[in-house]
Amino acid sequence: MQQPNQRGGYRQAQGQGPSPMAIRTKKYQLSTDTYTRMAMSQVWKKEWWYALIPFAVGVLPAAIWPSWWWLLLAVVLTLLYVLLRSAQITGVAQMEQSKALFERLNYEIDNKQILLRLNETKGMGLTWDMIGKARRDADAYLLWLQPPAEAEQLPGFRGWLGRTFTVPVFLHLPLRIFNSPNDIKLFDSMLRRKNLLPALEVPVAAPPAAAGPPAA
Repeated sequence: MQQPNQRGGYRQAQGQGPSPMAIRTKKYQLSTDTYTRMAMSQVWKKEWWYALIPFAVGVLPAAIWPSWWWLLLAVVLTLLYVLLRSAQITGVAQMEQSKALFERLNYEIDNKQILLRLNETKGMGLTWDMIGKARRDADAYLLWLQPPAEAEQLPGFRGWLGRTFTVPVFLHLPLRIFNSPNDIKLFDSMLRRKNLLPALEVPVAAPPAAAGPPAA
């Protein structure tokens, strides 16, 4: 097995491979277009109101110096923010460090790691502590990677920017790449044991019916 180096390639891994009982999927390739569409949807669904900030900054002087130019400035600032934020998202798919996520891979999953296997000799291992959260949709699982640790260590305003304007990086695992319904159940159970999905509610057994009066 191999791990990605800092340029997005692979190097020889130091450690054990997945368990013989690991869940193994079919080959799957997440296209950059699909990633960009999903990431854009996630970001703007959460951050749409941030675009109101440059608009308010641009239009605020109009309260003192009324002019249509301030409204035009507000619109330009808002469009500039939307373009820059969108470019930040689309840029992730072009980075060398991210290219491994868009290869044609199969996944080998056990209790220790998720191995993204490129071929018989190359792969990228992700330990479970690198997964921040997960979600199951009707047709796929989404597993989000933890944000970079550097953003948490930056002080002051730079740290706030790094934590606030992150770009989601995730694994997209369609249900169709699993080899059997049992593999899906095992993976679902694994995610719940690791508190990445909510635990299933255990149905409460109904109390036994009270015995009726004895027959006369």
